[in-house]
Amino acid sequence: MLGRRTLLAFAGGTAAAAVSRAAFAGADDALDTAYINAKVWTGAGPDVRTDAIGVKGDRIAAIGADAVRARTGKRTRVVDLEGAFVTPGFIDPHVHFVKASQMLSQASLREAKDPKEFVALIAAAAKALPKGQWLEGGNWDQDRWGGEMPHRSWIDAVTPDTPVAVIRYDLHMLLLNSLALKLAGIDRDTPDVPGGVIERDASGEPTGIIKDAAKDLVLRAIGEPTNDQIDAATRHGIELALSKGVTQVHPTELETISFDSTRRLRAKGETGLRFRHYLPLKNYETQLALIAREGRGDDWVQWGACKVVFDGSLGSRTAKFYEPYADDPSTRGIVVTDPADLKAWLAGADKGGLQVTAHAIGDEANDIVLDTMAAVARTNGVRDRRFRVEHVQHMKPHAIARFRDQGIIASVQPYHAIDDGRWAVRRIGEERLKTSFAFGSLVRSGAHVCMGSDWPVAPIDPLTGLDAAVNRETLDGKNPQGWHPEQRVTLAQAMHSYTQEGAYAGFNEKKLGLIAPGFLADFVVWDSDFFAIDSHSLAKAKALKTIVGGIVRFG
Repeated sequence: MLGRRTLLAFAGGTAAAAVSRAAFAGADDALDTAYINAKVWTGAGPDVRTDAIGVKGDRIAAIGADAVRARTGKRTRVVDLEGAFVTPGFIDPHVHFVKASQMLSQASLREAKDPKEFVALIAAAAKALPKGQWLEGGNWDQDRWGGEMPHRSWIDAVTPDTPVAVIRYDLHMLLLNSLALKLAGIDRDTPDVPGGVIERDASGEPTGIIKDAAKDLVLRAIGEPTNDQIDAATRHGIELALSKGVTQVHPTELETISFDSTRRLRAKGETGLRFRHYLPLKNYETQLALIAREGRGDDWVQWGACKVVFDGSLGSRTAKFYEPYADDPSTRGIVVTDPADLKAWLAGADKGGLQVTAHAIGDEANDIVLDTMAAVARTNGVRDRRFRVEHVQHMKPHAIARFRDQGIIASVQPYHAIDDGRWAVRRIGEERLKTSFAFGSLVRSGAHVCMGSDWPVAPIDPLTGLDAAVNRETLDGKNPQGWHPEQRVTLAQAMHSYTQEGAYAGFNEKKLGLIAPGFLADFVVWDSDFFAIDSHSLAKAKALKTIVGGIVRFG
C-alpha cells in the first residue's frame, strides 16, 4: 500500500492535489484498486507492455499509468508493485481436478527408481493405513527402472491386509495386489472388457495390471468418498492452482465428480478458481437437459461441453497406431470408444450446441477423430463449434495441417514431451517421433493451440510447461539442446497458448486471457520477468499474488 506522499504524487503532484481533486474520478467512476509501477505483459502481442492496471469490481477498468491515474479516487486502494512482472492469469485446459486433488494426500510412487524402492514405498504407505482401507494414489513410472512391469507378487507380502490399487502416472493403468483383485472380482475367468485390458500371465492368471476401461471394475469395488471429503480435496486443489498462477481450469473427465464438487462449492459462494467443465460425451443428452433447466453456469463454474476418450496412452501401449509398437509387435494399441458410438454421440452433442473434445494419442486415433469431426461438421452445417482434440501426441505428417484447415483446436501438454521423451523411442522408433508432440509445427501452421498440464499426469504449474515448450529438454537430462528441437516454440508463443488460446478453447476469449479494459480482472504478479531471465530458469519463478475477479486469492 502506498503512503500518502506517494499517492499524492501518483495523482499528479502534491500541490495540484491540494488545490483540486478535479483530476480524480468521480465516486461512481473511481477505481477500487490501482496497481502501479509494474511491468505488465498484457498478452495483446509478443512485446505489448504497460505499467499499471486499474480494477473496478471484478473487471479491469483501465491500463497504463495515465488512464489509471485519471480514475484514481479518494477511496481507491493503490498498490505499488515495485517493478514486478505481471501476466494474465494462466488457463489450464486439461486437468483431472478432483482425482489430482485427492492424490495430494495419497501415496506417491513417482520417484521410485527401482522395484525395491517401489515395494518399500508401498509397504510404508500400507503400514500407515487402517487395516482393510484401500491404498490408492501412485503415479508410478516403470520406465524409471528400465520398463519392467510391476506384478502383484511384488507387493502381496507387504500388503496382506491392504487392498492396493495404485495408478501409473498417465492414469491409464492400475497395479492391484491379490487382495484388491479378489475384492474387485477379477480372476482368470473374468472376461475381457471392451476398451480395456486385464493383463494375464502365461497361465491365464491376472498379473495385477489393469488398463483403461477395465479400471471401472476396480473403481466400483473401491467405492466413492463422501461429498465432504471430495469438496475438501477440491479446496486443496484450488489453493495449489492459485499458488501457481492458474486462474481457470478445464476438467476434462469421464465422470462428473469435479463438476458436482465445484457446483456444490459455487452454491456457497465464489470458488476463487474458475472452472469450465467437459462432461462425459456419452451422457450428452443429460447435459442438454441440464442446460435447458439452468443454462450454462457463470464465470466461476461453466459447462456446455463434452469429453470422450478414443484411445489409450503411449506408456501403457494402448494408444492406437497404424503400425505395431516397436517394443511389443503384438499390439497396435486399443480403441476405448467404438468409432460408431463416437460418431453418433459427437453428432448428437454437436447438433445440440455442445462443444466436444476427444482424447487421441496414437496416429491412427488422431486420424479417426479428425475424420469423424469432419463428417459431423459437414452433416450439421457451419457454426462456431470449436471442436478440440486432447493430447494430439503422435500424428502422420498430413494430420498437422488438418487442425488449421478444419478449425479444430489442438489441446496439448508440453510437459508430456520432456517426460515421454525419455523412453518414447523404445515404443515407436525414431521415424514416428518426427511428428510427435509437434507443438512448433502446429503453432506455425496457424492452428489454434492451447497448452495445459493434464494434472496429475504432470504438475499443475504452467512454468514447467513453458520450460518444456521452449526448451524441450527431457527430464533425464539427455537432450540439452532439445528433444526434436525443431518442435520448440518461442516464449511469447507458449504464453499465448497458456492465456488467450486457453480462453478461446473455452469460448471465453472476450473476457479472459488478456489484460485489457472490460476483461475480468484475472492476473498474476511474479517475482521474475519471464522475458528477462534465461529460459532454463522459468520453472524457478514464483507467483507473488494471484488476482481473480479483482480479489487477491493467493499471496
